[in-house]
Amino acid sequence: MASMKQPAQVTTLHQGPVFAVERLLFDHSGEPVIKDVVRHPGAVTVIALRDDGRLVLIRNQRVAVGQALLEFCAGKLEPGEDPEQSALRELEEETGYSAASITRLGRFYTSPGFADELMHVFLAESLTGVDRRLEPGEEIEVVIMELEQIKTAIRTGALVDGKSIAAFHLFCLAREAERVP
Repeated sequence: MASMKQPAQVTTLHQGPVFAVERLLFDHSGEPVIKDVVRHPGAVTVIALRDDGRLVLIRNQRVAVGQALLEFCAGKLEPGEDPEQSALRELEEETGYSAASITRLGRFYTSPGFADELMHVFLAESLTGVDRRLEPGEEIEVVIMELEQIKTAIRTGALVDGKSIAAFHLFCLAREAERVP
C-alpha cells in the first residue's frame, strides 16, 4: 500500500490543552479532499495487578458521554514525558497505588480514522498504597475486580471503554504467553 500523500494545506481549527484539530487539504487526482484530524500527544493506560490477583480499575465520570465509566486508569502524556513515567504518575494520581514494577504490554492507536492518539499500555505490579492526587474536576472511584468479573463486565456491556477493553486483551495475551502471573 502506498504511503499517504502530504497535505497541500494544513489549517489549525482548534488548539486546546488536551488536543488540537487540524483540517488537511489533499489533492487526489485533481480533486480536493478534506480530512479533519485530532492531534493528540499520546496517552497511557495501566493494568494494576494487586498481590491477591485482583485488578485495580476506576469508575470515572466522563463528561463527553455523560456517565461514569468503568475503566483502567489512564491519562495523556505531558510534553516530553516518558510513557512509563506517565503510567506510574497516573496510577498514583487516580488509584492511590504506587508500583515497584512496571512492564510494557503494548500500544495501539485509539481511533486512527480521525485521530493520531497512540495509547501505551503498562502492567503495574508490587503495589503499595499512596495518597491519591485527583485533578480539579475529576470524579473517580477506585474499583477492585477479579479477572472473571472484568470478562463478564465486558461481555454484558458494563465495561464499554475501548482503551480498557484493548488493554485488558493485551494483559490476557501476556498472561497466556506466561509473561505475567
